[in-house]
Amino acid sequence: MAHDLTPAPRDDTPEESRRTRLSRTFDEDAELYDRARPGYPPELYDDLRELAGAVPGSRVLEVGCGTGQATVPLAGRGCRITAVEAGPQMAAVARRNLAGHAGVEVVTAEFERWPLPQEPFDTVVSATAFHWIDPAVRVAKAADALRPEGSLAVVRTQHVRGGTEEFFVEVQRCYERFDPATTPRLRPPASTDFDGSDHAQEVARDGRFGHTVYRRYERDLTYSTADYLELLRTYSGHRALPNAARDGLLGCIAGLIDGRYGGRVTKRYLLELGVSPRRR
Repeated sequence: MAHDLTPAPRDDTPEESRRTRLSRTFDEDAELYDRARPGYPPELYDDLRELAGAVPGSRVLEVGCGTGQATVPLAGRGCRITAVEAGPQMAAVARRNLAGHAGVEVVTAEFERWPLPQEPFDTVVSATAFHWIDPAVRVAKAADALRPEGSLAVVRTQHVRGGTEEFFVEVQRCYERFDPATTPRLRPPASTDFDGSDHAQEVARDGRFGHTVYRRYERDLTYSTADYLELLRTYSGHRALPNAARDGLLGCIAGLIDGRYGGRVTKRYLLELGVSPRRR
C-alpha cells in the first residue's frame, strides 16, 4: 500500500534549507541511486535481530528507506515494515524492489510530518538517513513511535582512511580545482576518529532511552572507474554542484583513476550501528 503526503510549507533556517535541498537531490535519479549505492553486510542484520528486536513478525518502522537497500533484507527476514521515504521517485523504486514481500508498506512522506499510527512499533530503524531528519524532531518522534522496551537503531556510514589510500590523497586536487567549498588538503579520517558519542549524547538528551550499544563494521569495496563515477553521482554534494563544475570534477577523477590506478580503486567504509532501548 502507498500513501503520498504533500509536505506543508515552512520557514526554514539556513541550515534546514541546506539540509532539505541536499536531501532532495537523491530523488532526481532514483534508479542510479538504487544501482550504485552499496547495501549492508549480513552481520549488521544479525545484530539488528539480537540487539534491536528486528525478528520475524516484529513491527518495524524504517525512517528514510531510500530505494530499499536495508528494507529488502529486513523484509526477507520476516519483519513487518512500514517504510517512510520523502522522495516520491525513491519510494516508487522501493515499492518495486519490495513487490514480492508481504507485510511491507512504503509511505511517501516527510517523517517529520507523517502522523504516527496508534499501534506502536517494536523497532525504529534508519539506515544512512537519520542525519537528513530535522534534529529537533528525529529522536523525540522515534521515541513516540516505539513501544516501551522497543529500540531505536541508527546506521551511519562513514568514509574512512584505507583502501587505495594514495588515490584519496591525490584526488583532493580535483576537488580543490572544481569545488571552491573544498577544505584544502582534506584527508579521510581514521576509523578510530568515530566513537558514536555524538549520537549517543543526542539520544540521551531525550530522556526516554537507555544506554546506546554500538557495533562497527569496516569493509573495502573495489570500483571500476565507471562504477566509482556512478557512486559519486549519487552523493548530494556532487549532485548540488553546477553542471560544468561537476562534469569537470568527474572528468578529473576519471583521468586520475585510469591514468594512475589502472582503472580500479578501493574505498573503505565504516558502518556504525547504534541501538538505543526505549525505557518502560
